[in-house]
Amino acid sequence: MVSTLESLEKEALLLPDDQKVTLAHRILASAEPQPDPSIDALWEAEIVRRIEKLDRGETSMHSASEVFMELDQRLGE
Repeated sequence: MVSTLESLEKEALLLPDDQKVTLAHRILASAEPQPDPSIDALWEAEIVRRIEKLDRGETSMHSASEVFMELDQRLGE
């Protein structure tokens, strides 16, 4: 197995940069767990709930920079 891995690596490193990126993306995508439809449905419901809450004025939005600044302050950085 090690010799196969080393052989694949040597061949991959000879590829043009764009093909290396494509190969890396395909390998990483193949290692991702398959999505769980029940979790996707829960996230969809949560997104709808948050949008409705925002539309009713029960919450407010904050920019990413504000959120990160607050986190930095909380973490003492």
